[in-house]
Amino acid sequence: MPVLTRLIPSPVVVDIRPGALNDLAGVLADQRICSSTGKLAVAISGGSGAVLRDRLAPSLPGAEWFEVGGGTLDDAIKLADAMKKGRYDAVVGLGGGKIIDCAKFAAARVGLPLVAVATNLSHDGLCSPVATLDNDAGRGSYGVPNPIAVVIDLDVIREAPVRFVRSGIGDAVSNISAIRDWELAARERGEDIDGLAAAMARQAGEAVLRHPGGVGDDGFLQVLAEGLVLTGIAMSVSGDSRPASGACHEINHAFDLLFPKRAASHGEQCGLGAAFAMHLRGAHEESAHMAEVLRRHGLPVLPEEIGFTVDEFVEVVAYAPQTRPGRYTILEHLNLNTDQIKDAYADYAKAIGS
Repeated sequence: MPVLTRLIPSPVVVDIRPGALNDLAGVLADQRICSSTGKLAVAISGGSGAVLRDRLAPSLPGAEWFEVGGGTLDDAIKLADAMKKGRYDAVVGLGGGKIIDCAKFAAARVGLPLVAVATNLSHDGLCSPVATLDNDAGRGSYGVPNPIAVVIDLDVIREAPVRFVRSGIGDAVSNISAIRDWELAARERGEDIDGLAAAMARQAGEAVLRHPGGVGDDGFLQVLAEGLVLTGIAMSVSGDSRPASGACHEINHAFDLLFPKRAASHGEQCGLGAAFAMHLRGAHEESAHMAEVLRRHGLPVLPEEIGFTVDEFVEVVAYAPQTRPGRYTILEHLNLNTDQIKDAYADYAKAIGS
């Protein structure tokens, strides 16, 4: 008998709206993530997390609070070791990407479900089955279970620095380029595509790209938050980062590795990488439209706008394929030398109006 359906790993709760944080305790109890008498281990940062602790502590009397020093593998292991000393129903990661990734890793290590409470929308990792942590070798990606619940309070998101929202926009929009790379790999290398994962990631990116609103609008923030959550679920569906990571992310990783002290935000670099990758594959109108939208939201579309020279960007693009051995994108397909990259960049800059 054929298998007619499949189970999709996804959160049991996705609560995205203004004021969502006020109902966190009720959501956890209603969904039986934490009993009314149970205990939570809540991981927070020392900055915004401390402020939110004061706000949430009265509604979470059974919580034990753990301040996380940063976003390293050591920080995540220390958090897990500290949580082993108590008995908890679940782990709550309350903060930005670094805190949530540490909480993801620690929760997996101690065998507890994770509730991701995002205080900014800087990237698509808040609902993904991956924890990205700095280690002695640079930065590593570690497989973890999906969060059991995702809570995003749009009132809290608006209070975060606007650069975090802009970063999330770049990361979401880059899905469009990543899916095109996946399709290229299918044509040229016979790589399998998970159609559901591709559809989810592509539509998440297109929704953000085509929304007329801005970073201060609840409607736009809702679409962006939903897009980032859907992208994380798409990665879980496919069992790989393929739905959201192609040449755009290879370029981002190359920036980080070659210029670690000068690199811009993840989403800024991914957005720039995606617009350039679309140009490389001959999708000039789509590249120009993507650059126009990124500019409208205050994101860079030229390396000079994040402090890099053209020669440095050429070096980044030439190095990018080395960051993900085995991944086939437009960069591997064209296999351009530095002179060809420089010429392609000149055409790109002219096309988008440098």
